[in-house]
Amino acid sequence: DLSQLKALDRPQDRPLPHDIVIETLVALLLGILGAVLNTPPLKEITWASEMKHRSVEEMDSRLGFANVNHKGKTLFRRE
Repeated sequence: DLSQLKALDRPQDRPLPHDIVIETLVALLLGILGAVLNTPPLKEITWASEMKHRSVEEMDSRLGFANVNHKGKTLFRRE
């Protein structure tokens, strides 16, 4: 590996050029800034905030037990 790097005139101990490092850091900061500025505001996910938009009747609409006896009599009728 080292001989190949030397043949390509790229010794292993040479650091990256400063302009590449600066350009990378500036691009990273601009990307983070753009992501932060373009995100919508966060919404509350608490029970109280959910109940602001719904009523108690809507949240407490329990169906109860399903009664299937009426279907069973017609489906499994003995003749």
